[in-house]
Amino acid sequence: MDFNLTELGSDEFAYRLEEEGVMKAEITWTMLADVMIIEHTFVDETMRGQGMAKKLLDQAANYARDNNYKMEPVCSYAVTAFDRYKEYDDVKV
Repeated sequence: MDFNLTELGSDEFAYRLEEEGVMKAEITWTMLADVMIIEHTFVDETMRGQGMAKKLLDQAANYARDNNYKMEPVCSYAVTAFDRYKEYDDVKV
């Protein structure tokens, strides 16, 4: 499963999964200096229950690590995941 890195605007980015032109999952963020503000996570109802949101967050976290960025969760899923999983401690603001 490949997520596509997409530039949405001047400082807005997303990882997206599209199938046949239909958005199936995405995580979006805005860059503020070297901090990724995680604003939105979406998973289509046909793909829920498969750990897709975590896979998106993992992809974004790897992007942060590769670029020496930190992450600040704002969306409810990311806030909960950051509290639940210690594997994101290295990218927390």
